[in-house]
Amino acid sequence: MNLKAELYDVIRKPIITEKATMASEHGAVVFEVEIGATKPQIKEAVEKLFGVKVKAVNTTVTKGKVKKFKGRPGRRRNVKKAYVTLHEGNTIDVTTGL
Repeated sequence: MNLKAELYDVIRKPIITEKATMASEHGAVVFEVEIGATKPQIKEAVEKLFGVKVKAVNTTVTKGKVKKFKGRPGRRRNVKKAYVTLHEGNTIDVTTGL
């Protein structure tokens, strides 16, 4: 497997929500990442894929809710988000897509 595919395994997709937009005003970008990804792995993947300098990485895990699917109890998957803060002068335009 090539290096770029491994980096895209760490970073799944950008998250574009109201809270993520507010974070982008302060130089941060929010990504959904692999549940087992560490902060150094996330930092390396963002720097190599987008060619920017990362200042800090903060992560949060949202536990999956219990919901009913076709009348039967089921569970949504857990989601890990990474709030990536960039150095001054670096930007990532997530609206263009990965």
